[in-house]
Amino acid sequence: MENSNAEPSLRVLSIVPGTSVDGPGLRTSIYFAGCAHKCEGCHNPQSWDFSSGTEMTIGEIVRIVEENGFNVTFSGGDPLYQATALTELAKALKIRGYDIWCYTGFLFEQLREDSSVTELLSMLDVIVDGPFVLQQRDTSLLFRGSANQRIINVGDTLQSGIVSLWQDDH
Repeated sequence: MENSNAEPSLRVLSIVPGTSVDGPGLRTSIYFAGCAHKCEGCHNPQSWDFSSGTEMTIGEIVRIVEENGFNVTFSGGDPLYQATALTELAKALKIRGYDIWCYTGFLFEQLREDSSVTELLSMLDVIVDGPFVLQQRDTSLLFRGSANQRIINVGDTLQSGIVSLWQDDH
């Protein structure tokens, strides 16, 4: 019988502290296992396997984030395939004051309709949404791989009900 008091865990491919490619400033990027989008030209196809990586508890992940002290980016794979445990991780990071970005192949409009991610959305600062589209690949874009992807200010969007794009204030 499963212990209902057990700390939730997530399948993690890697945790990279001090990266500057997954959001502004230096960040700790957490790459989660599993993605069913399977975008043509994906730069990380090894992340598609839901059983790859290592099972890590929220406490283990938080300790690594705190050791490095950088804001956080959830990437993958697609982190939202682990939405329930990811919500608990986001809570733990938010109460410690971290800014959280999340990359997903889902569109924000799809996520707004999914009650399983409602609480998670409220804890994210920015979502980079949409699948990678090889025909729209553009290496000059900031923090995204193809022109169809949007960098969304989640707080402003949830408050207004209209998708609000993130603005780099630097």
